[in-house]
Amino acid sequence: MQDILRSSKEKLKEALLNAEIEASGVKVELATSKTYNNGIRFWFKCPICQARIAVLYKHPINGKVGCRNCLNLEYRKRKYKGMIEAKLP
Repeated sequence: MQDILRSSKEKLKEALLNAEIEASGVKVELATSKTYNNGIRFWFKCPICQARIAVLYKHPINGKVGCRNCLNLEYRKRKYKGMIEAKLP
């Protein structure tokens, strides 16, 4: 029973690796890395720069799909860094 379960998990992982995800008409590949305790971590590959990333974004204006760097997106907190915040009474 244990062998059947292990082989089906391996086949599922292999199928996931060979599959491509389609996000907004863009095909996105998957990549993997090994974890500390011999597990497998799945990553997206940015369709623009092919970098291994955890999160894909869709640009709010032009609709492109990619990583934060390729789409020139900033964190909301960083956008307002250095501005004086008014404290309300």
